[in-house]
Amino acid sequence: MRTNRAIRTPGGLSLRLDVRATVVVGLILLAALTASVVLIGTGDFPIPAGDVLKTLLGNGNAGQEFIINELRLPRVLVGLLVGASLGLGGALFQAISRNPLGSPDVLGLSQGATAGALTMIVLFSGSATQVTLGALVGGLVTGFAIYLLAWKQGVHGYRLVLVGIGVSAIVTAVNGYLLTRSTLTEAAQAVVWMTGSLSGRDWAQVWPLLWLCAVLLPLVLANARGLRMMEMGDDVSNALGVRVERVRLLLLVAAVLLTAAATAAAGPVSFVALTAPQLARRLTRSPGPNLVPSLCMGATLLVTADWVSQKVFGADQLPVGVVTGVLGGVYLLWLLVTERKAGRI
Repeated sequence: MRTNRAIRTPGGLSLRLDVRATVVVGLILLAALTASVVLIGTGDFPIPAGDVLKTLLGNGNAGQEFIINELRLPRVLVGLLVGASLGLGGALFQAISRNPLGSPDVLGLSQGATAGALTMIVLFSGSATQVTLGALVGGLVTGFAIYLLAWKQGVHGYRLVLVGIGVSAIVTAVNGYLLTRSTLTEAAQAVVWMTGSLSGRDWAQVWPLLWLCAVLLPLVLANARGLRMMEMGDDVSNALGVRVERVRLLLLVAAVLLTAAATAAAGPVSFVALTAPQLARRLTRSPGPNLVPSLCMGATLLVTADWVSQKVFGADQLPVGVVTGVLGGVYLLWLLVTERKAGRI
């Protein structure tokens, strides 16, 4: 039995609240904040968690304020925003495709963003800003191509995943070709970017991501009801008044923007978009896309992985994408075995 509670406002609006899901979201947010504080205090100059909190509240000394506010806080905020964007984008892709493997990693969005970044690095010797813009454009172009190739009187989940896998293979081959065209210096820069890292991130990456999330999150949540109805099938959704293709296209664009922006900010951090929605669903035990829990779970996973990479291997010795890749690979194997035993693949 699920525990739901109806909340009514003085204006006559009502909201049905899933108590378990609400508690889970609160605990995930608490874990994200705790990991963030610990991560800010981790580095060559360790700072106790109490001093971190005091400094964030404006009561630290000059040295701590510089280290925290200028060096470490932007990196942690980028990690939270990138993880949240990937978690939400992954939840949207999986809900639209109705497939637990329907994530940007599998569908080729991350590879498309990588192709855009490599193009700027190898062919144009672009600056950091140009590489970021190239990744954003690459992700958007790849998403548009997948949508067009998957269109046949609408876009259906199974076809979307198959087309995405095919496009991913093609773009991966293009990325390999671009690497063969690069010089040793360009190849080293490209490989570091392709791994996925939060090293060196500053306020210049924070603000664009923050504004994008502030714009897209209300838009996505406003269409969450239609997305949940679409899980019952297009015919039922149309009968219930949902404009299926309009909602699907709108949410696909939002998911592509979130994924491309996250990849542009931190590189193709693997498996967060795949694992965050599934972990959130298992914790909440709630049907539907679980958008908010997935968003919170993605942020928690990324900052925790960054803390693990620094704590175990030292600051900046191991990019966060390596940690998420290892953990995500293990999770993917477990998911495939589970789906096979259940007879779904």
